[in-house]
Amino acid sequence: MTCSRFFLCLVICFALFLTGLPPRFSEAGLIRINGLEKAEINSKEIYLGGIAKISGDDPALIERLKRVFVARAPLPGKSRHLKANHIRLRLKQEKIDLSQIRLAAPKGIEVRRGFVEVTKEDIKRVVTDFIYANIPWEREKVKIRDIRVRDRIILPKGKISYSVEPLKNSDFKGSVPLPLHFKVNGRFQKRILVTADIEVSAEVVVTRRPLRRFRRITEDDIEIREKNLAELPSNIILDYEEVLGKRAKRNIGANRVLRSDLIELPPLVKRGDVVQLIAESNGLRITALGMVKQREGRRGERIRIENIDSKKSLYGRVVDARTVKVDF
Repeated sequence: MTCSRFFLCLVICFALFLTGLPPRFSEAGLIRINGLEKAEINSKEIYLGGIAKISGDDPALIERLKRVFVARAPLPGKSRHLKANHIRLRLKQEKIDLSQIRLAAPKGIEVRRGFVEVTKEDIKRVVTDFIYANIPWEREKVKIRDIRVRDRIILPKGKISYSVEPLKNSDFKGSVPLPLHFKVNGRFQKRILVTADIEVSAEVVVTRRPLRRFRRITEDDIEIREKNLAELPSNIILDYEEVLGKRAKRNIGANRVLRSDLIELPPLVKRGDVVQLIAESNGLRITALGMVKQREGRRGERIRIENIDSKKSLYGRVVDARTVKVDF
């Protein structure tokens, strides 16, 4: 070797020594990691095997490299850019000898998280099916006016399941909030609130003409009409027979939907009435005369009476206009 060539080699080795890099006289035995320009993953973590092609002559080391955790994955449908220096740092933290590695990722790696889109139309179909399967009304009487969904839903890839969980005491009429829960592979992912506007038609009892206070209601005073229950209070009266024979608690106008708080049973007894008292127990029956000592009493109501003979105060339930069954 001439002096000039020896001197050139000496200079090269000295330069490599100063930069800290070993002389690259041979690539034999190295592990090559070729980063993908773009990679899609479907998990919460990014591993080296999912974003790069790894090759070489050491199968055990290759498997170890594939399992190296690189970073947390982005949200479904989002991307994250990983630079080569970040990957080298993770390899170093995993105690990998970088002198055995050749990493090729000049522009870095664009990692995108896989996703599944649940559209607003999909959500509306789910909610519609749930409503019709759970309404306490005849289906032909129900009309879903609108289902309001704020936006589409983005979920991770996997087996998607859902459940609609109505709020407690939901009556499925009017504006009904319906929480919708989504799971992927059995794990909870997202909860949204959907609002459905539900119209329910039903026959209700309506006054034909004005009713004065304490007027006893007859068949001529009322009729049946079809109304939207979503626009009415919960205590409206649906049964014609529930009204007949009762009286109006106050003045009621014509064309009014009757409610349970607007009518009452007429009193059967009033203060000062003399009634027969009946006490029964184990086949024993005792009767006496008594006087009503409170303003009035209706069928089944518990009232105070006084035994006329003994002047003793008692309590009993009104059976009819002439009889009170005494507590015994």
